Amino acid sequence: MTQALIEKLNAICDALPFATRWSFRNVRTGESAGREGAVGTPSASTRKIAYLMAALRDVRHGRIDLKEPVVVTEDLMKGAVSGVFYNMTPGLTFPFRDALVQMIITSDNTCTTRVGERVTVPRLNEFCRSVGMNGTVIKHVVPPRDMPVDSDFDFVAQTTADDQVHLLGLILDAKAGDAKALATLGITQPLAELAIDILGWQTLRMKIPGLLPSGTKVANKTGTGRNGAMDAGIVYRNGEPLYILAAYTHDVPQVMPDGLPGFAASIQTIARLSRACWDLT
Repeated sequence: MTQALIEKLNAICDALPFATRWSFRNVRTGESAGREGAVGTPSASTRKIAYLMAALRDVRHGRIDLKEPVVVTEDLMKGAVSGVFYNMTPGLTFPFRDALVQMIITSDNTCTTRVGERVTVPRLNEFCRSVGMNGTVIKHVVPPRDMPVDSDFDFVAQTTADDQVHLLGLILDAKAGDAKALATLGITQPLAELAIDILGWQTLRMKIPGLLPSGTKVANKTGTGRNGAMDAGIVYRNGEPLYILAAYTHDVPQVMPDGLPGFAASIQTIARLSRACWDLT
């Protein structure tokens, strides 16, 4: 880990009027660094990486079948809108495997609800504890559908940047066939490969991938909170994993001093952090 990289990342954060927490791991060397990486922060949809892996653990143990049907009902098409199925016709039916895909690549909350119902909140929390994500707590699968539109939905789940980097590292190790990682996650190597594939199909590419060279492979899960933007992912170079980064912005103002939207600045901040990692790793 070069001191130049740490200084660059912190300089990006220090120049902004909002909090930014990040955790970084160089996959090639194993070196890591962070800025408040162990501090709890609203997870937004980055929590869905844990949902994916908990569901795949249940697949491994026969509690869930990837081919079992999932039905999108009208009651799911309400609440905090995220994804694409809010605009579909009620009764749409597809395999559970596709619900996992849409939960990740479009952050669809109708699919996330169905996944969470099958795994359950207690089992999601048990999964997090079992894999060492001790700073992650799931309170609701998705924001409650009957809450007021001006409510703060960041209470749904809390995580840490360190936890997300830790989980993504386990998935990478499991994909490579590491016996300890496979046992910790409770999955098989093909299921780990499926997890990386799904994360790699991410369609929301403005954050960690946002300033990287066109076509760069990134396996990530984004998040959008009421007060900031989030992303956690694995970045590849020449077909090999290069680094893992998790970044969380918080207390982002509605309007920046230059008059531009704060949320846009928070997205750009994550992209700039990732580009610095790309340039200096």
